[in-house]
Amino acid sequence: MSTVTAPARPRPPHGRTRAAVLLALVLAALCGTLAPASPASAHAVVVATTPQRDAVLGYAPREVLVTFSEPVSPVPGRVQVLAPDGKRIDTGGPRVRGTTMRIALRVPGRPLGTYLVSYRVISADGHPVAGSFTYSAGAPSATPPRPADADGSPGGPLVPAARYLGYLGLVAAVGPPLLAVALWPRRRSRSGALVLARVGLGLVAVATAATWVGQAAQAVGAPVRRLSPEDLAAVGTGGTAAVLVVRLALVGVAAILLPAVVRGTAGGRRTALLALVGLAGFATWPLAGHPVASPLPAVSIVLATIHVAAVAVWLGGLLTLTVFLLRRTHERVLARVLPVWSRWATVAVGWLLIAGLGQAAIELGRPAALLDSAYGRLLGAKAALLAVVLVVAAGQRRLIRLRVAAGRTRWVVRAAGAELAATAVVLALTAVLVQTPPGRTAGTEAARATREGVARSLSTDLLTVQFDVYPARAGELNSLHAYVYTPEAVPQPVVEWTVTAALPGAGIEPITVDVDAPEPHHGSAALRLPVPGDWTLRITARISDIDQSTVTATVPVRP
Repeated sequence: MSTVTAPARPRPPHGRTRAAVLLALVLAALCGTLAPASPASAHAVVVATTPQRDAVLGYAPREVLVTFSEPVSPVPGRVQVLAPDGKRIDTGGPRVRGTTMRIALRVPGRPLGTYLVSYRVISADGHPVAGSFTYSAGAPSATPPRPADADGSPGGPLVPAARYLGYLGLVAAVGPPLLAVALWPRRRSRSGALVLARVGLGLVAVATAATWVGQAAQAVGAPVRRLSPEDLAAVGTGGTAAVLVVRLALVGVAAILLPAVVRGTAGGRRTALLALVGLAGFATWPLAGHPVASPLPAVSIVLATIHVAAVAVWLGGLLTLTVFLLRRTHERVLARVLPVWSRWATVAVGWLLIAGLGQAAIELGRPAALLDSAYGRLLGAKAALLAVVLVVAAGQRRLIRLRVAAGRTRWVVRAAGAELAATAVVLALTAVLVQTPPGRTAGTEAARATREGVARSLSTDLLTVQFDVYPARAGELNSLHAYVYTPEAVPQPVVEWTVTAALPGAGIEPITVDVDAPEPHHGSAALRLPVPGDWTLRITARISDIDQSTVTATVPVRP
């Protein structure tokens, strides 16, 4: 036996606004999410690595472990470990169990120097996450290795551009059938509106295909020009691809139903079916983005669907009204159409604001993220521009309520044009926003990988024990993972684990910890350390009837 010791404000409801009371209650509940949120959701972030980032070891390990904040899917061919001479030493491909990705290594002939671990994975919300870190064996290299295929930013602006194109397509496709159902003057031609709606569906289809290509480029970390058919097919195995396929199918169904609805010849069932198809289509946007990995996924998906639908109704109706009805419709007809449209637009904008505020509360996670994250700053710019648009819209609504808007169509057209131009910029900001990591995760990767948790590598004459404790906080359920290797860095099966934790400074005697063995050389346990302080962790690994070794380490536990 051998032992070693080591030194981680609401308006009052009116008679017709019963729904507004419900919305206010929903908003009040959602505002509670502005409290600091656990960063265990959203874009996956690295919370622990073994070996620890920038660690200097006395040997070359046989495997590398990277623990994320949520389950991930490795991108084939994009997880690698480079030896000091620049050659890949990962073997067999990465394996993921829970939130931990394990990379098996072969020990090179000359192991001394700095190793580079580079990874690209897909997080639960479908976004690719890439990063790298180094560790050294013996002593750091003067020049760390670099991946041979670093290409900068894969995919470039294709995905946000595709998002923007898709938003424009939704606006163009929704407006004509919306107005054709109840507000279209009998003597006005509908052929132009049908063309606009078809163009909108075409834009959505093209944008969906472009999103697929952009996702493939981001997933494999290669420029679009270097994508192979296999790369495009690989994206098809994920949940995001399934959502994109469903969206394309819904576009096809809508293309069949649309003409009769816009021409005014469809019955109530076909019109209702088109509305259901549209609602399902709206839901495909949040299902392929941040909401699926938010702290409240069901709430986020519903809010995002409402938000997309409200924008499409408001802007789609405004676009169709401006292009086809305002200029050449009789004043008496406009006097009947505009008040109804104004009420529709007001309801749509109200839902837009409620859903948008709820989304912002969830995605920011904390008030400070509004200023100290790129997501928050983009959101602020979008909100400021939207406020200007709503001021213009309020002026139009005032003219309509005074019943003078029908006689001042030139001003109304100009104001509507200004609204559409400004909201085009808002949609562009939105397209960038949905590709930006949410404010609730801003800065968490660097902070958690370097400040939270404790990782150690301790050696005795008999074996080496690598372990990590995360997040090393008092009162929380901490995870312990320990791995045992021979002096030659070969995984060493363990017959029996014994783990205790004590806090001598507070008079807390050793607490025996139950250990599971998911693998022969790997022990895992859950630690609930009641108070902060420098805890003494003692790990004993028995590897035969007579051979065992014990390592002891001090684990700083924070409040």
